[in-house]
Amino acid sequence: MPGEPSTPHLLRNVLVDGVLAAAFTGRADPAPLNRPWPVPLRWTRHILLGRLPYGLVTNLVGLLLTVGLVAGTVSLLTTETARRGLDVSGSTKLLIAVAVTAPLALRDRHPLAAWRLSFVSMALVDVNGWLTVPYVPAGVFAALVCLYTVAVRCSPGITLGVGLLSLAGVWIKDPATGAGASVALLVPLVVGYTVRVRQTSRREMAEQEQRHLEESAVLTERQRIARELHDVVAHHMSMIAIQAEAAPYKVESVPDETRKDLAEIRATALDALTEMRRILGVLRSEDGAETAPQPGLDRVDDLVQNARNAGLRVETRLEGDLAGLPPGVGLTVYRILQEALSNAMRHAPGSRVDVEVVRDGGVVWLGVVNGPPGDGHVPTPSPPGGGHGLVGMRERAVMLDGELTARPRPEGGFAVTATLPLRAKDGT
Repeated sequence: MPGEPSTPHLLRNVLVDGVLAAAFTGRADPAPLNRPWPVPLRWTRHILLGRLPYGLVTNLVGLLLTVGLVAGTVSLLTTETARRGLDVSGSTKLLIAVAVTAPLALRDRHPLAAWRLSFVSMALVDVNGWLTVPYVPAGVFAALVCLYTVAVRCSPGITLGVGLLSLAGVWIKDPATGAGASVALLVPLVVGYTVRVRQTSRREMAEQEQRHLEESAVLTERQRIARELHDVVAHHMSMIAIQAEAAPYKVESVPDETRKDLAEIRATALDALTEMRRILGVLRSEDGAETAPQPGLDRVDDLVQNARNAGLRVETRLEGDLAGLPPGVGLTVYRILQEALSNAMRHAPGSRVDVEVVRDGGVVWLGVVNGPPGDGHVPTPSPPGGGHGLVGMRERAVMLDGELTARPRPEGGFAVTATLPLRAKDGT
């Protein structure tokens, strides 16, 4: 179409952008903070090495390998130059050895910078007449490792630019070995790019699965909240219907108009109750509808005692007219407190937990603060697919127009706080 760039033009832009990014502007993905040990190396846990962070071990191995290659390169250059009767100073040989192998020590933290250093050093170092090959062997090894790391940690555009510059470099430096050198360069680039594609696909699948789990957790929790709040509202609707039906009998003479209004109120309440029960039938699963009475703050002592029996040192402070809370608010406070204590049991066994529930005017404030695990106690890891308790707590608070925060404490432990209004924002 008119105005659209041609395919050759687009290709040229891609190539130019890739080369510029590789040479100057590009950046590599940061190294993962908590990289797992590769499966073939997990046996090292038995010799304690595998208990160290994999990233730390990788950098230490790279540094030690660089030192060994520097020493080996100096020895190789010394032997070959002496055999040819060349007079080369020791500092020159050491400088060459460090220049061509140093990228190996940098490639994990700074892969693109390491490749640039390797590219420049291999281009400038000339060992023709010293060795039987135009490249320092240790430098070739370092360059290939850098190429692999770039392909794994950089975008495809940058990897393409790196590949083009590297291929151009080997053909310019020594056309006689250009074909073989090109094949050697393409191998780590192709392998590294394949690894990157697989890692990206796995990461996207894991993120998609996590989003699905979170969405499912939110939906499940909302259904549960809807069932619980329905039970609370259904009770009040039933009371309205009963009171509307009984009201005419409490007074000897009730006007017909008033009697008619009360009958309509009763009918409306019953219709609403029927509709709510129909919705409840849809929400509840076939294998176990929740028919038990919904808990409230009258059962806080049971929660606290269970937590103490599990080893927590729980201190409570309850203030205000908590017995007069609306049933929905009381249920929400109970569920948030239940989840917060359960988390403390799992992640901070044996810790001290301070529980506060305060009613101040039209607001209820809840705080559950636990310290780090007690001496001799080991936290229980979350089960696979778990970790949605915080999502549920936030959903409960939001359903009542409230707010909830949950975050680690700087001194250790965890703090959950919730502020719940007794009336919705619209005044109902």
